[in-house]
Amino acid sequence: MGRLTHCRLGWVKKTYMRIIIRQFNVDISEAAEQDLDSYAHFNAFFTRQLKEGARTFVSGDENIASPVDGRVSQAGSITDGRIFQAKGHDYSLTTLLGGNDAWSAKFGGGEFATLYLSPRDYHRIHMPMDAELKEMRHIPGRLFSVSPSTVRSVPGLFARNERVVCLFDTASGPLAMVLVGAIFVASVDTVWHGTVTPPTCPDIQSWQYGADEHRIQLAKGEEMGRFNMGSTVILLYGPNQMHWCDHLVTNTPIKMGQLIGTLT
Repeated sequence: MGRLTHCRLGWVKKTYMRIIIRQFNVDISEAAEQDLDSYAHFNAFFTRQLKEGARTFVSGDENIASPVDGRVSQAGSITDGRIFQAKGHDYSLTTLLGGNDAWSAKFGGGEFATLYLSPRDYHRIHMPMDAELKEMRHIPGRLFSVSPSTVRSVPGLFARNERVVCLFDTASGPLAMVLVGAIFVASVDTVWHGTVTPPTCPDIQSWQYGADEHRIQLAKGEEMGRFNMGSTVILLYGPNQMHWCDHLVTNTPIKMGQLIGTLT
């Protein structure tokens, strides 16, 4: 599938672009480049840039912006080290973070939001607030679909799928952005690393940041990564650090940059 999405044959790439646009009602008028011939391959179209002014980020240091276009899968509190997935299913915070007890302790009793990106959505990921990167972890795993129906039926899906965990410090406390891979292609890029996966290694890989020569600071609204096929972003915050907006309920559509929460 990865090779197919990077195929440069004109009829192949344009066929898949037109299928996605038609089947998922993609609003190509929001793209910076609307000429399908200008995209080198399907993946370039899938990760297309938005035109200037297509999204506006909420202002104010206390306001948390949505990092993506998509829909809310779930949002709420992390209780007893468990994160709610769907009715009858939850999963371990520590497992989600790849067994990292030190970071898990920072988020225990905090808040989470699971944001689903469908094939119609913009697939670049932006910062919800100002933050400094401290660690990135690539955790190998399965490639279950992350569609709503699968999330309702597969136990512990997000803690079983391949994922890239980005751990940050902010002025208000810890922040994690978990980029969950999905069916077909679990390909994830970050702006500081490039393509993190593939290839997939059998063991967890970890990169540390923070030394002067490896210091990475990102401002609210700045691009931090992208999915090369659709998937899910999970946001984690520490206890007493923030609260979600009342409108952030299951199946609510969201746009990148809109207000989703407020620091306390």
